[in-house]
Amino acid sequence: MISTSGLAERLVPSNGPKWEIHVAHRLDEIMQVISLRAIAYMHEQSCPYDEEIDGNDFAGATHLIARLNNEPVGCVRLRWFAHFFKVERVAVLPRYRKSGLGAALLDASFELGAKKGYGHALGHVEPSIVGLWQRACGVSPRPGRSNLAFSDHAYVEVEKFIPARDDAIHVNTDPMILLRPEGEWDHPGVLDRSNERLIPVRTARQA
Repeated sequence: MISTSGLAERLVPSNGPKWEIHVAHRLDEIMQVISLRAIAYMHEQSCPYDEEIDGNDFAGATHLIARLNNEPVGCVRLRWFAHFFKVERVAVLPRYRKSGLGAALLDASFELGAKKGYGHALGHVEPSIVGLWQRACGVSPRPGRSNLAFSDHAYVEVEKFIPARDDAIHVNTDPMILLRPEGEWDHPGVLDRSNERLIPVRTARQA
């Protein structure tokens, strides 16, 4: 699970909702992500289906899902490129949009990107919320870039430079860590446990 300490923790009152944010690994979690986006974009913004479900959900993408009392309440899509990653499709259920959850999803996105060794994130933000993203998450409009429009909405291209992490994944990271599920590199996974099957074999060979 991805830690959402730091920025998100500062924005959420101590008596506020306690959500969990993690990578969507299973098919049912991806279905929940799509459902959240259908509410936010297809229903509220009248985005056509084939523009919202755009062919990028399984090609080099990672989805984060937020849960409150085990119910899906928000999500974000991350797409990975050679020297940067892109934060997309942030969706939060209407009743949680003033709770700090959107900022928590962004915070978790930047944390995951930094863990993967990325230092540069891009996003497309509606003009009306650029200031909110700036205050909450430290993003800035990209200088010299024109605004763009798609799916009947205008967007501003923003970016964030992320400090490097000492524990970022790299080419010489322990191969067993690289085998672990996305976002779960700090915890032994199923392939770590599979090594337990080799213990009786090794013991027999040494006898």
